[in-house]
Amino acid sequence: MSAAIEVFDTAFQNPVMLAAGTAGFGRELKDVIDLDRLGGIVTKAVSPEPRAGHAAPRVAEFEGGMLNAVGLANPGMERVAEVELPWLERHLERARVLVNVVGFVVEDYVTVVERLSSAGVITAFELNVSCPNTDRGGEEFGADRAILADLVRRCRAATEKPLVVKLSPTLPDVAATAEAAAQAGADGFSLVNTIPGTLFGLGAEVAQTRLGYRQGGVSGPALLPVGVSATRRVRERTGLPVIGVGGIRTLEDVDQYLEAGASLVAVGTAGMASPRLPQRLAEEWERRG
Repeated sequence: MSAAIEVFDTAFQNPVMLAAGTAGFGRELKDVIDLDRLGGIVTKAVSPEPRAGHAAPRVAEFEGGMLNAVGLANPGMERVAEVELPWLERHLERARVLVNVVGFVVEDYVTVVERLSSAGVITAFELNVSCPNTDRGGEEFGADRAILADLVRRCRAATEKPLVVKLSPTLPDVAATAEAAAQAGADGFSLVNTIPGTLFGLGAEVAQTRLGYRQGGVSGPALLPVGVSATRRVRERTGLPVIGVGGIRTLEDVDQYLEAGASLVAVGTAGMASPRLPQRLAEEWERRG
């Protein structure tokens, strides 16, 4: 069996995690895969108040990938603190838990981090500053380095737990943005988030967009080289741990991220198409030694 991976002040039994937004808070997959065979799980986004998300349809498949605009639907931090995190603590012994955090304003991130920081089951917070389908019209906190640095500094003051910043692949210079976050107190990065996109349902008298929100985030196999490139650049620039995200379907894809300098990887779209895939990848990685 391969040696554990030491990162974010803890040991991960293998590098394979479930990406945020693809596995809820874990219980949704408890009868499908053994969550405790994974390196970890990144929870669904958590905001201060419950969010209903966007109107349906929220997902549209296309050849080579998927477009989604779920809208960060979640039950809010109080239910997460009182129900979801205790469930994870009861059911996971080896898999680590990262909590994805979102907000409309910087203070929302601080509020969630402060509220949940005392939960022992949380290994780190993933600050989602790059969602392309929010009610802010696609604006990303990570697109402005000054705002990002302020957000990270304020979250850093609110918790001693590691902070992982999730950045967009469309930034003009993802490495420079990561460096600004690192200087403000970030402990690592998730690379990358989805790419903004739109698709139309053609053939009707009036063409309609295939998503209720009109635009969404593009994910799937084509993100692999984008994520690998961002991982290499950020790792070289900051020297901090990176969670590689985007396009992972095979053990070779995992290796691409690890070769680029990632410490961990997170499976997203492929796991939604084949829910048992993340566990298979984790077991293949361990068997290889």
